[in-house]
Formats: sequence, C-alpha cells, structure tokens
Amino acid sequence: MSFSEIRKFLIKMQSDEDLKQLVTSSSTADDVALIGQGLGYDFSGDDLLRFNGQKVDKVTVRKVDHPGEYH
Repeated sequence: MSFSEIRKFLIKMQSDEDLKQLVTSSSTADDVALIGQGLGYDFSGDDLLRFNGQKVDKVTVRKVDHPGEYH
C-alpha cells in the first residue's frame, strides 16, 4: 500500500486550490488516484479506499456510499 504517497498527495492538495477543486469534483477513488498518478504520486483507488477515515492535516478521507451502489 502507498499510504505515504497518499499523505504527500493530500498535503500538496491542501496548498493547491486547482488541485483541490479537481479532487473534490471527482466521482470515484480511481479518478482521484489518476489525478495523483498524473502528478507523480504512486497510489491506486483501492489504496485510497483503504485509507478511509485517516486524517492528514486538515483533510480526512471518507468513502461515500451512494444509493444504488453495488458491491
């Protein structure tokens, strides 16, 4: 797992308003991971989901369950 990469990405996100907007408008953890990978961070959507509940500075990662979502 790449929790250290997720932490670095979240710290970067807090100081970059454009990145924050991209992340908050993303629909899935995979979308967020693709944004991170495009910036050189090595983590997957699954890694991000496993990070659920963790806090980095002012950001807490939360998995949102949408009605009608299948598992």
